Amino acid sequence: MNKSYVFSLLSILLFSFGNAQNYKKPLVSAIKEADLRKDMYELAADQFWGREAGTLDELKVSMWLADKAKEAGMKPAGDNGTFFQFFDMYRHQVTSQSSLKIGNSSLKLWKDFLVAEPVNAAIETEIVYAGNTEPEELSKLNIKGKVLAVNASDKNINKEMTLFVRRYPGFVRTKYYNKALEQGAKAVIFITDHISEKSWVEVLPQMTRGTYGVEGLREKITDNIPVVWIKKENADWVKNNPKIALNLITETYKYPSVNIIGKIEGTDPALKEEYVLLSGHQDHDGIRHPVKNDTIYNGADDNASTCVAMLAMARAYKKQPGKRSILFVFHGAEERGLLGSRWHAAHPVVPKEKIVAVLNGDMIGRNDNNEAALLGGNSPHKNSEELVKMAEDANNESTKFKYLKDWDSPNHAEYFYFRSDHLPYAKIGIPAVFFTSVLHDQYHTPQDESENINYKKLYKMTEWMYRTSWKVANEAERPKVISNFTLER
Repeated sequence: MNKSYVFSLLSILLFSFGNAQNYKKPLVSAIKEADLRKDMYELAADQFWGREAGTLDELKVSMWLADKAKEAGMKPAGDNGTFFQFFDMYRHQVTSQSSLKIGNSSLKLWKDFLVAEPVNAAIETEIVYAGNTEPEELSKLNIKGKVLAVNASDKNINKEMTLFVRRYPGFVRTKYYNKALEQGAKAVIFITDHISEKSWVEVLPQMTRGTYGVEGLREKITDNIPVVWIKKENADWVKNNPKIALNLITETYKYPSVNIIGKIEGTDPALKEEYVLLSGHQDHDGIRHPVKNDTIYNGADDNASTCVAMLAMARAYKKQPGKRSILFVFHGAEERGLLGSRWHAAHPVVPKEKIVAVLNGDMIGRNDNNEAALLGGNSPHKNSEELVKMAEDANNESTKFKYLKDWDSPNHAEYFYFRSDHLPYAKIGIPAVFFTSVLHDQYHTPQDESENINYKKLYKMTEWMYRTSWKVANEAERPKVISNFTLER
């Protein structure tokens, strides 16, 4: 056999073998459960008052995170050589100058009536009381130019979603709003039923706070028609189709929010210009209505769990860097509608085309030790075959979670894929997956505290994310996006 042919064949084989095997194993030993626990008890402590976006508490915890990121070995990757990427968060809020008069009764804002969404309105017309009329029957009524008053009803509303009572007024609005708009209604008044009676105390704080947006999303007040709630004990106010004078005044102002961004550079001269983005969110719900005599919504699982996991992964990458660089993004204002991730996806601190994948975590510290979900792992949410395979291979190597695949279904009641920070990146064509141990009965309550975290589970989830990121950081080929990727929502 020709010697040069043999040499060429051997070179090809060695090169191929090298490409598949020429990186070290992930340094899992650098991840310590004790570190996860220590960081959790600090980050989710009462000292940060629930880390509500747009407050001094969020800025205070951001300083803590920046210090911890530096200690873990990250270099600043935010604006102007800092760990901080600030952005403006828009807040729209109904003012106390707003008024509602029905017949001869002047109602008090937030006591006698709730306003579901901040809008501007000046309406003087008649009320049409529709009682228990269902949306499809509204066409039989003459509500054009008038205000529709209807009894809230849970008919044909899916009750499987977590926090159903808190979300119920929104479901009722969705049920009726478009039909009322089509028929020319100037506003809608909902009269509480037994479920919305319970939700009143829960939705009151969020309605008084208003709505939030960021550049390009809810930046301005909507021109939606007003949606108002009154209690069923006061249904007589609207039953005889009286005159109504509704004057809503909404103000808009800006708050600063912030993403905390650090990096650990890769070792490969070429590949270190590419980035694996590890994602979580630092904010939670702040101070709200009391549950079991506690008003601080600490958000230990949601989402201090991923933040402390990212710090643990940073320590591992500091000791043993990968070929590609790692970009750690602790997003702000996720609870306000993924505002921080929307901002960074639109204004990335590194060129968009250099972000090879996004590995997002949200709520990774609860439930069964042997079960977890990889959202974006199945069609129609899967946007990269290679990235999903890396995550599955990483799971098969060690953690061996049984997949909760139904959570990734387009028919799941929670629509959970659409509710975390990977989404803005997936929408702009970056391979993205979402690691989660899914919801639990202390979700968005003050009982989501450090002492209720399952630290064995948190360690396993951290290891799974880390092993996956290690593969993405070191494989010669970056994961590709599935062509014609589209989402159902």
